[in-house]
Amino acid sequence: MATGQTVTVYGAYGHTGRFVVAELRERGFVPVLSGRDAHKLKALANEYPGLQVRPTAVDDPASLDEALAGAVAVINCAGPFATTSAPVIEAALRAEIPYVDVAAEIEANADTFARFADRARVAGTVIVPAMAFYGGLGDLLATAAMGDWSEADEAHIAYGLNSWEPTEGTRAAGKVSAERRGGRRVRFRNGQLEYHNDDLPTVQWPFPDPMGPRTVVGEFTMTDVVTIPSHLPIPEVRTYMTTEAVGGVLAPDTPAPTAVDDHGRSAQTFLVDVVVRSGNTERRAAARGQDIYAVTAPLAVEAVHRILTGQTRTVGGGVASAGELFDAPDFLRALSPHITLERLP
Repeated sequence: MATGQTVTVYGAYGHTGRFVVAELRERGFVPVLSGRDAHKLKALANEYPGLQVRPTAVDDPASLDEALAGAVAVINCAGPFATTSAPVIEAALRAEIPYVDVAAEIEANADTFARFADRARVAGTVIVPAMAFYGGLGDLLATAAMGDWSEADEAHIAYGLNSWEPTEGTRAAGKVSAERRGGRRVRFRNGQLEYHNDDLPTVQWPFPDPMGPRTVVGEFTMTDVVTIPSHLPIPEVRTYMTTEAVGGVLAPDTPAPTAVDDHGRSAQTFLVDVVVRSGNTERRAAARGQDIYAVTAPLAVEAVHRILTGQTRTVGGGVASAGELFDAPDFLRALSPHITLERLP
């Protein structure tokens, strides 16, 4: 457990940010509450007396520097990340502290790798994008499934969500991503991102019991197509989503998540089933749990803890996804209070 180390949470009052603040406190860290809306920050601070509040605009480098002053790390929970990632990373580089975000935006994460890899390596600063349910968990499961394989032909990540009630942040990020793509869809084929206008197929996916086979939308592409290929030589990465979840996140009138327990989690359940294939051989890993937004918090905070305590597979700085930076099986087992592992080699 951390001993009072300060971690700035940018976007602390957002739906995921609140889970991150609570998880940091549970782990012994002291969150600094930061973000663009001073009134929302003040309201959150009323729930956590004694925590510092530092309102910050992403287009104001000086205020960002003040928000990170004295912190040992920063976790960016404020989307759209196409707007916030680069300025907060720049501030982390100036402060010489690790940066972790929970971005699910494909292009924003690709931008982070392309723009900051060299600078972060030279600076010795660790930057971990997509350290969340989308991007982080799938990458960890795929890396664990790979085991001693040095390469594979395909990776398939199937998301078995019983529902998806999107947050305001999810809707805003989706709008930005759609605008960046000009309405096109995206997939990862032949070792690169490919934009297209093809219709998305529906297929049956054999999820483990008790969920069992479910209809999924094929090539409902999530940011695993950025994180996994960033360190694993897999030329085909495909993601799938249950039709119930697709309908919920795309419908304009789906309500926001509603808490059903003392932890603030919704009733949403998930099962992430990962298959990697090399030739005629397949390896699988799967994890199940409750509430995709809530489980993002232990993923991000565990990452910060491991970076600060030297529990990483690489030395020095750079931009790295979860599977590259951490011992994937060990990291997944550390999440056992929050997820149940299945099919882990």
